Amino acid sequence: MSPMFDPRPWGTMDLAPIYPNHKFNEKIGEAWLTGDNCVVSNGTLARKALAELSSEFGAELVGSAARDPRRFPLLLKFLFPEEKLSVQVHPDDATAQKFGEPWGKTECWYVAHAKPGAQIALGLKAGVSRAEFERSIHEKRAEELLNWVNVFQGEMIYVAGGTVHTLGPGAVIVETQQQSDTTYRLYDYGRPRPLHLEHGLASVKEKVASGKVIRPAPAADGRNRVSSMIAAPYFTVDLFELKEPREFSTRDGSGKNSVQILVAVEGCGIVEVAGQGPVTLAKGDAVVIPAAIGEFAVRPQWAVEFLKAFVPGSPSPEPATRL
Repeated sequence: MSPMFDPRPWGTMDLAPIYPNHKFNEKIGEAWLTGDNCVVSNGTLARKALAELSSEFGAELVGSAARDPRRFPLLLKFLFPEEKLSVQVHPDDATAQKFGEPWGKTECWYVAHAKPGAQIALGLKAGVSRAEFERSIHEKRAEELLNWVNVFQGEMIYVAGGTVHTLGPGAVIVETQQQSDTTYRLYDYGRPRPLHLEHGLASVKEKVASGKVIRPAPAADGRNRVSSMIAAPYFTVDLFELKEPREFSTRDGSGKNSVQILVAVEGCGIVEVAGQGPVTLAKGDAVVIPAAIGEFAVRPQWAVEFLKAFVPGSPSPEPATRL
């Protein structure tokens, strides 16, 4: 996939360590990898957008586990906050559908890099009601009622729909989310951007399952290491650190299959499929493996570290978390 670089007022012109050789004349906040309008960069489908390909190929691309066989199910992107994002909320499915949206936006954040002191805000402080939070917005002190948490490289954070949240500066995040851009801005530190208080406050939940995901220890697989980062209702994300080739499948134990999305955070590797040319997977790259492919392999060039996201055939409950 070709990354789409999205300007944001809270972004940066230096996207190192992920894209150290890219130069920009404006602040970039996000690099979208699998959005509807993101395009393929290689092969016979080059320059075609994922929305077009999902409509054309349906379950051959997105898989039988996807909720909508004609829409690409997951949006992955890098976030590069140099300043605080707006305080915002995404609706869950039920609330989104009341507002005419097909589904909500539950997401997770993998902390690819973090400077000392990097923080996020996740949810309201214990005991804070929606009405109290609304008053704090009008009194320009909304930040005081948020749960601020230090974050460190390698952590995974679950952000359920309905969670008030924001990112502070100092971290590079890989976000995996439902394919939706429904964001309601609740508070923006005086920046000249509109707020969405009616829909936003209606979306806020006072108690949510969001937090840092409690994960099992990584598993050794020969010279490789596999970490189960998150299993949630809408997505599963695993982290692979490969020093020798490894084979994968687009199918899971449920009998269903799913498109597989690989996002490299360190090193370089080669994605191999029988009868097809090799595809490079280097830091900052995303490679989409259509569900119909079945079997594929990743061969590291010395070493490669990447996230693999897919839609589970048997969705898991919300993960165990802590703040």
